[in-house]
Amino acid sequence: MFYCMLRSLNNNGKNLIRLAKASVSQRPWSCDTSSKLCTVCHSTHSTVPSNLRPITHVFQRHWTHQTTSYRCVGSTVRRKPLPSAFPVIDGGFQPVHKHVYEANLRNSLICQQKYLEHKQKVLKGGGENAIARHTQRNRKVLVRDRLRMLLDDENYLELSPFAGDGLPYGDIPSAGCLTGIGQINGLWCVFIANDATVKGGTAYPITVKKQLRAQDVAMQNRLPCVYLVDSGGAFLPLQSEIFPDKNQGGRTFYNEAVMSAMKIPQVAVVCGSCTAGGAYVPTMAEEAVIVHRIGTIFLGGPPLVKAATGEEVTPEDLGGARLHSEVSGCVDHFATVESEAYEYTRNIISTLNFELPEESSIQSEEPLHSSEDLLGLAPRSYNYSLDVRLIVSRLTDGSRFQEFKARYGTTLVTGFAKIEGHQVGIVANNGELTYDASLKGSHFVQLCDQRDMPLIFLQNTSPAPSHTFSQAKAESNTNRLKAQGSMMSAVACASVPKITVVIGGCHGSDSYAMCGRAFDPNFLFLWPNAKVSILAPGHSHALMHTEEEVTQINEMLEEESSAFFSTGRLWDDGVILPQDTRQVLGKCLKIIKQQVYQLSRERMRTPFLRL
Repeated sequence: MFYCMLRSLNNNGKNLIRLAKASVSQRPWSCDTSSKLCTVCHSTHSTVPSNLRPITHVFQRHWTHQTTSYRCVGSTVRRKPLPSAFPVIDGGFQPVHKHVYEANLRNSLICQQKYLEHKQKVLKGGGENAIARHTQRNRKVLVRDRLRMLLDDENYLELSPFAGDGLPYGDIPSAGCLTGIGQINGLWCVFIANDATVKGGTAYPITVKKQLRAQDVAMQNRLPCVYLVDSGGAFLPLQSEIFPDKNQGGRTFYNEAVMSAMKIPQVAVVCGSCTAGGAYVPTMAEEAVIVHRIGTIFLGGPPLVKAATGEEVTPEDLGGARLHSEVSGCVDHFATVESEAYEYTRNIISTLNFELPEESSIQSEEPLHSSEDLLGLAPRSYNYSLDVRLIVSRLTDGSRFQEFKARYGTTLVTGFAKIEGHQVGIVANNGELTYDASLKGSHFVQLCDQRDMPLIFLQNTSPAPSHTFSQAKAESNTNRLKAQGSMMSAVACASVPKITVVIGGCHGSDSYAMCGRAFDPNFLFLWPNAKVSILAPGHSHALMHTEEEVTQINEMLEEESSAFFSTGRLWDDGVILPQDTRQVLGKCLKIIKQQVYQLSRERMRTPFLRL
């Protein structure tokens, strides 16, 4: 039998078989009770004859080390990354940069103040009266306090906190729901939590969009999803923007079904009203918890029942916790108070089939330069951009960076680095995305995809397309289009995780090649100084006929290109301060990496038996 197994290896053909035959003929192999330390995995294995030990260990490694858990016989192999030998890049300022740095710093402080004002605004939720009604009359816990009870700590990544601000139908703080990624029993989970102090938990178009984006994040990164449901259903005056289309209200339930098929766990906590469409969220989740006296599930509430039948019924009798946990079976766990419901949820998460690694004792190097310097490196406009390597040196471990093709296509900086111990490829704008730069970017993106290495894009694109003043320039622009198309294809088809940070401008087709929103990055963040528009403000004069039109377009672009205008409409995953960028990137890389620890990612299909 051992002879047959050796033949299957077919490593050295006749030599292996001849050695096996000779060994078996001299002394048949049998395992005994004694053990020796394995030199490969440093665990004990049963002793085998010395002349067979090299062959049998090759056999064990061939069949067991190729699995996703990398298990050797009797032990788990401890893996460690290759040691980093990246050179330290020069992050020092030159005296000539002083006036640009100071101008950028003044602008960044103004943008930071706007950021803090928006943050204070969303923390107030629906206002003092709505908070008092929620906590005193309805006896419910505020949404951020719910997250404190559910999550391990407050070190969670909140997504698009300023969504819903400045919309045509009014301000909807945080779009009426909080979404993000936090740890429950050490496991990163997406949470979608309705804030019933905002418009009574009513779903607006921006609310639906935010919930769908959170589900996309869960699917793209294979993260468990927890729904804290406290919703009054859709806002009827805007039903045409909520109900009928593909990526509107019904998509939430479609996503729930698809996530279940992908073996992505989903848990729902009914901590308020689940009315109309919201009633399907807990019933389609894998497990559901309901809170006594405040949690209700029904398609039509008591007012609709009275209007239709004339019968008066209480919310508890129509769809309360006892009814659904004892009669209908729509929920799986009955909680007397909210704190108990979140304890149930934490226990449910602990049953998921994940094996998380032990916390690494290896400490990553801090950058050699202060992250506060990034305030002066965030460009107030494209003309105030400094060398992007100055930014890279304040994001990477030890300010180390192994640049790729440093002398070619110099308006795009590409290379390898580590961020909080995670090895990444960095693609950063350092000028116009020229023909050479686009080819270089295409090559580097494909290289990272080949090595399964996450990509970080630092985007600061040209404010306007290059003008054509001569035939030579026309040929140059044509070649650039071809090269940019090549880079777009490489970015679109790369299967590795991608994270984009807009550090300056996000304009025109260059932004697509730099993994803009349309190219589906895992996460996309803006700095407060960022501008997002097809043209930068002040660059429309070549396209307009009159000064009046130029002025009108520039005013529109100035308003609509703001980072806060963008994030209010959910064109990104949030505005982050420059000095927090390294911390946010490190957290995202940890979140992305978690999916490899899920043990049950693929279902074994039963073979079809034809009778």
